Amino acid sequence: MIAIKNASVIFNQSTINENQALRDINLNVKEGDFITIIGSNGAGKSTLFNLIAGTIIPTVGSIHANGRNITREPEFKRAGYIGRIFQNPLLGTASNMSLEDNMMITYRKGFKWLKRSLNNKMREYFRSELIQLKMGLEQRMKENLVMFSGGQRQALTLLMMVLSKPSLILLDEHTAALDPKNAEIVLELTDKFITEYKLTSMMITHNMSHAIEYGNRLLMMDQGEIIFDVSGDAKKELTVEKLIEKFHELRHRGFENDRALLSE
Repeated sequence: MIAIKNASVIFNQSTINENQALRDINLNVKEGDFITIIGSNGAGKSTLFNLIAGTIIPTVGSIHANGRNITREPEFKRAGYIGRIFQNPLLGTASNMSLEDNMMITYRKGFKWLKRSLNNKMREYFRSELIQLKMGLEQRMKENLVMFSGGQRQALTLLMMVLSKPSLILLDEHTAALDPKNAEIVLELTDKFITEYKLTSMMITHNMSHAIEYGNRLLMMDQGEIIFDVSGDAKKELTVEKLIEKFHELRHRGFENDRALLSE
């Protein structure tokens, strides 16, 4: 589905502030993969997502989607088939529009014919989908989202993305800004939707326990490199201790992210 070949990203190249954010990345994301990604701050996780989403282009290397070269395709075009959810729950929804209008815009991928398309049949469809969030949002479809909590908005963003049927979902620490209860709810919904809708997904997390528990494949990043890629039965056998040991083995230093170390 996604193939990254020999890709590197260098910011401020040939200046005193030169920074190599990604180094010779080679990655194949297969259809149906649910990949969790861990690494300390500055490891290159979000830069990798920016590369896939088209926010930045590689300094060298290439990116292909379903065999098509998208290396220089702009972000707004990739947004038609690549969905992304950020840490901030406010980024995925329009605060001053109603819940039903937000859902309609995402479903139709734009504002065109918004009011004409939003009929009773569509409202009933949205209501039936909202029920599975178990937050009572199906009773609040006329309310503007400014009235909703962060957890409700992030759960709604997740549902809307699923209904828009992207080829790939990028989850950029999408539970990090939520309180523990809502974070757990959104993470469980994430796993439910990915499994039931057979979505291809990549999820950045600082929680090593979550990285092990969820998904079929795990990537560990450090200093702009993918240093460990494990899947299948080998991933199922991992523990937090084994992951830390693997990092020591590969990099000969401690794993730096204390949030990950305290995640059990």
